[in-house]
Amino acid sequence: MLKIENFTKTYGTKKAVDNLSLHILPGQIYGFIGHNGAGKTTTIKACCGILQADQGEIYINGVSVKTDPLTAKKCLAYIPDNPDLYEFMTGIQFLNFVADIYGVSADVRQERIRRYADIFELTQDLAQPVSAYSHGMKQKLAIIAAWIHEPKLIIMDEPFVGLDPKASHTLKQMMREVCGRGGAIFFSTHVLEVAEKLCDKIAIIKNGVLIRSGSMEEVKGDSSLEEVFLELEAEK
Repeated sequence: MLKIENFTKTYGTKKAVDNLSLHILPGQIYGFIGHNGAGKTTTIKACCGILQADQGEIYINGVSVKTDPLTAKKCLAYIPDNPDLYEFMTGIQFLNFVADIYGVSADVRQERIRRYADIFELTQDLAQPVSAYSHGMKQKLAIIAAWIHEPKLIIMDEPFVGLDPKASHTLKQMMREVCGRGGAIFFSTHVLEVAEKLCDKIAIIKNGVLIRSGSMEEVKGDSSLEEVFLELEAEK
């Protein structure tokens, strides 16, 4: 579903990501962890076509992000760590705008908006301008927008930041449902307890270099993910 091959991105003289390769299969929730500045957001933005790779290739459902970005982007949804939404729109206007972009029919979008807005207890706020939303409400709106066209791949950068416990639980269930119908999730997080319980596979990146990846059991063994992460971070 998502194939990253020898991805390298340099800013000036600093390699933000160095020769990274990952393969996320249909049905997988794949966690991406590392310290601040490790290269997670750079990688995620490149997967979405926001940044261009200096070297390497990224494929979404077999389609190159570099050579056919529009087709690749139709297959995915992206939720950044700080959703930058159109604040002059109301919530419902924003969701309809996203649905228009992806060609979601009127009856299908109505059903999905109603379902997800009810789940996140946002229905009564959809008529309000996005500028009046709290951070958590904006996060919920971004999640609904990401799910509205049922993408094959959902990429998220710190998706649980700003969500209350109930909304976090709901998002976890929705992530599992995506994988249950053959989709895939690739997300970064600093909440290691969530990653340990939720992810099928995990990758740890340090200073732009992949230092460990595999199934959760392969990565952590008999330790906790937090213990493994801290040990790897301490190594020079």
